[in-house]
Amino acid sequence: MYSLTVCDHIMVAHSFRGAEFGPAQRLHGATFAVEAEFRAPKLDHLHLLVDIGLAKVELRKALDGLDYRNLDGEPAFAGLNTTTEFLCAHIHGLLAAALQEGKLGAQSGSVTSLKVLLRESPNAWAAYEGEVA
Repeated sequence: MYSLTVCDHIMVAHSFRGAEFGPAQRLHGATFAVEAEFRAPKLDHLHLLVDIGLAKVELRKALDGLDYRNLDGEPAFAGLNTTTEFLCAHIHGLLAAALQEGKLGAQSGSVTSLKVLLRESPNAWAAYEGEVA
């Protein structure tokens, strides 16, 4: 399996509902290093998996709706706990849609899975991995 990873970062503010979250129930900030790993069993005739430049552009587009925002105030996240795991799946969905729309180049049609990983710190991270339909 081949893979290609692009990365970027975001800064968000949010709070969580539920006693399980302890002090994270209060508004707090988080800076996430974000990695998007595209996977395919084969390369195209030019030996490409996806266009790396377009992958970086689409990752940034997916992150622009989160970056420097208080997620508690975003209508798309109303009533939701925007945990690291949740954000991984959200970004995955946006990138999977970009793949399906051909926004990562003609060769991106061979991508079979995508993994989105958010690093909260050098000691903690979460990921969401799934097939790309």
